[in-house]
Amino acid sequence: MWVKLCCLLLYFLALFVLARVFEAVAWYESGFLATQLVDPVALSFRKLRTILECRGLGHSGLPEKKDVRELVEKSGDLMEGELYSALKEEEASESVSSTNFSGEMHFYELVEDTKDGIWLVQVIANDRSPLVGKVHWQKMVKKVSRFGIRTGTFNCSSDPRYCKRRGWLKSTLIMSVPQTSTSKGKVMLKEYSGRKIEVEHIFKWITAHAASRIKTIYNSEHLKEEWNRSDQYRVKIYLFANLDQPPAFFSALSVKFTGRVEFIFVNVENWDNKSYVAEIGIYKTPSYILRTPEGIYRYGNNTGEFISLRAMDSFLRSLQPEVNDLFVLSLVLVNLMAWMDLFITQGATIKRFVVLISTLGTYNSLLIISWLPVLGFLQLPYLDSFYEYSLKLFRYSNTTTLASWVRADWMFYSSHPALFLSTYLGHGLLIDYFEKKRRRNNNTDEVNANNLEWLSSLWDWYTSYLFHPIASFQHFPFDSDWDEDPDLFLERLAFPDLWLHPLIPTDYIKNLPMWRFQCLGTHSDEEMLETFPDSESDSDSENKEVFSSDREVSEDDELSTFHGCSEGEHGCGVEACSCASRYCHHEPCERKARSYSSYGSAGDLEPDWSAWPSDMLHCTECVVCLENFAKGCLLMGLPCGHVFHQNCIVMWLAGGRHCCPVCRWASYKKKQPYTHPQPLSSEPPS
Repeated sequence: MWVKLCCLLLYFLALFVLARVFEAVAWYESGFLATQLVDPVALSFRKLRTILECRGLGHSGLPEKKDVRELVEKSGDLMEGELYSALKEEEASESVSSTNFSGEMHFYELVEDTKDGIWLVQVIANDRSPLVGKVHWQKMVKKVSRFGIRTGTFNCSSDPRYCKRRGWLKSTLIMSVPQTSTSKGKVMLKEYSGRKIEVEHIFKWITAHAASRIKTIYNSEHLKEEWNRSDQYRVKIYLFANLDQPPAFFSALSVKFTGRVEFIFVNVENWDNKSYVAEIGIYKTPSYILRTPEGIYRYGNNTGEFISLRAMDSFLRSLQPEVNDLFVLSLVLVNLMAWMDLFITQGATIKRFVVLISTLGTYNSLLIISWLPVLGFLQLPYLDSFYEYSLKLFRYSNTTTLASWVRADWMFYSSHPALFLSTYLGHGLLIDYFEKKRRRNNNTDEVNANNLEWLSSLWDWYTSYLFHPIASFQHFPFDSDWDEDPDLFLERLAFPDLWLHPLIPTDYIKNLPMWRFQCLGTHSDEEMLETFPDSESDSDSENKEVFSSDREVSEDDELSTFHGCSEGEHGCGVEACSCASRYCHHEPCERKARSYSSYGSAGDLEPDWSAWPSDMLHCTECVVCLENFAKGCLLMGLPCGHVFHQNCIVMWLAGGRHCCPVCRWASYKKKQPYTHPQPLSSEPPS
């Protein structure tokens, strides 16, 4: 996870540097930056009209270029970035979709239950033609969609009773606007009553109703009273301008941020005394002033702060975010981080996508589960101070120059999604290249695996859990009626080498029995070495040869060897050696056993079998290292009853071979205890 997080941060850093490179290239080619002011006098009539349409100011009654230019100057300073965005938006001939309502419930769910948006609905009465024609309606939809106004069509033929109850007996236009200034308040429906069915007149009607929700100040006394008043709104934005009504984008934002930010329009057109305006620090108009408990911020002085709906919307969201905004941001970041797994994972293509789907599901599930307690935590009433301090931190951090750069880059890349996706893909391919190179240097085989091999290994890994129990759920030792046959029978039916070994935890090893090998006599280890040094060295060399040759023996031969030797266990040379290891039928093992037996008979030394657990098979040699048990060495037994050196068998099991080296019984599974045969009494019966 931390690797993917570092890769994502590195990608964001690359995007930031790339945006600065684009700015430098644009400055080198055209000689201006995005934050550079544009003189409206040098612009054509078409460009000035485009700027007014993007800001939401009507220009139908202004036939001359001078009047249009003055209206642009009254609404705010024009930057090169805003001009570029407006022209780009005009060239894009994208068709904006409009909703077709199916009935009363659909209309209520989308229009009347929406508390933070504006709707424009064309109602078509029964057997009537629409009020606005198809061509003009498409122009209307495209014009109002710039300001976040949603549109729809309600045909009364789909629900005539609802239209009759509403009084929609003729075709008309309906506008839905929130009625109160509180978040999630009631909405009111207004019907268009104008006579002129033209796009500009309908748009003026919409902007007039939207502007009526904004508090308007017409004199300095009212401004002084409002400026010094403290109410529920912690954040207020003032527009000081010489206009009849605020621009449409300003009115649309007031609806979108209902309950979070208060929008105030100060009309200074007919003011004789502007001393108080200069007293509070406003020296020019138009000005967009943000007033917070921390101070005053002049909007438009930093990078990307254009006089447009999109720019001011991202600015206000960063200052006064909703919980939903933070959730969407975290969702985007988590999914971008999860998609890094597609490039970090090496091997087959199918493996990459399987790992990607698994990571996406895991990360999104954890994100949703993590947000649930956060939402409940924020609902507590005594956490208002924590909430206020969090918003204060947001306001401090997002009014910096670095934050303005980040917002400008976000608007740039979101308006060019192809560039964003291509840079993300290029970054991922670089990560894939370096990761593949690193793993090749480490001699990892999974880099060259193909799809068929990986699917086969995946199926083997899955089916191994169907035939092998999970060791972590089995506490050794345990008693069960199914210890003897079922699992072992299924294992023997399966092809031995086609199934992958299951990922079994090694926590059962600490529960295996351990004890020390003791002898009944008192001879020291030095005396034992002096008795048979030559035979020991000879047997060691012979054991090495036998061990190297026995590597070619199959598992079936080893198993048959075990059974064959166990049937004639007295031939091993040691009277009590019933383990009959894999190599006890060979000459070295017999020689070791005879030498040990002869030494034991000579020195009266025999293993102390009483110290052994009752269910362990008696043995004097470890078949892993092919060494005899020395006095005082630590032994460990497996559930099947075979005994080995503790270090040898732990290394064997920790290497992933969770079975007995002799009989292949699972080392984590209980077996019926071995019962030693009772020795025949030499005394005659009484």
